[in-house]
Amino acid sequence: MGERYADFPSLRLELGKHGVMHLILEGPALNSVSPQMHRDLADVWPVLGQDPEVRSVLVYGAGKAFSSGGNFDHIEQMTNDYETRLQTMREARDLVLNLVAFDKPVVSGIRGPAVGAGLVVGMLADVSVAGKKAKIIDGHTRLGVAAGDHAAICWPLMMGMAKAKYYLLTCDPLDGEEAERIGLVSLCVDDDEVIAKAEDIATRLAQGAPTAIQWTKHSLNHWYRSAIPAFEASLGMEFIGFGGPEVREGLASHREKRAPQFVTEPAPEEN
Repeated sequence: MGERYADFPSLRLELGKHGVMHLILEGPALNSVSPQMHRDLADVWPVLGQDPEVRSVLVYGAGKAFSSGGNFDHIEQMTNDYETRLQTMREARDLVLNLVAFDKPVVSGIRGPAVGAGLVVGMLADVSVAGKKAKIIDGHTRLGVAAGDHAAICWPLMMGMAKAKYYLLTCDPLDGEEAERIGLVSLCVDDDEVIAKAEDIATRLAQGAPTAIQWTKHSLNHWYRSAIPAFEASLGMEFIGFGGPEVREGLASHREKRAPQFVTEPAPEEN
């Protein structure tokens, strides 16, 4: 893609027909988000916005997964280092706010697991296409931190407060069919049709009236802008949590593949 996108080495960016930019999440462990990818996902949107060749953006993961979220080594570094925590928080904030400010249409194609920073892009896309077997999880409370990232800005609006609280508090997974039924994603199709369907929509949007589509999106995104204070609060509480004890137990339980023990059971009383 030349010099314009040289600053985003972790992202696969391929300009397709009709000005559809393919933004492909590609990495180890089901496209996990490395520190570099986290930074690149936050900063790439203004550059895409200024590229006259880009008419729409299609986001999907390489292979059979969308993204498995942040890697455990980076999470551990955040728990131990204040500066890393601050930098990651700034990037998480920029990712959401840059996506909200991005006026060109974005379409996501979600197959397999969608967690963490990857999930932010999948959910804040203007049109989201999920496979029937997609596995959408906001895993923050299971990790031991507040649900920050993006959920407070859009989940209650898309699915209603009762469902948003249920899935954010419990971290229960959503497959594509249930996500479509409750309004979290736009469409659900067979898993092997996800990318083709998403690309078809991205192409239609790229060939549409650009200012009419962009201004409509900009107007609708004022609903998200009105929720920015809630998002800022959730993000701040999430990153306070990264310095606390619960996330250490949550991370250990993930690595050891066991249920977390956030509350110590009281010892039985002696007779």
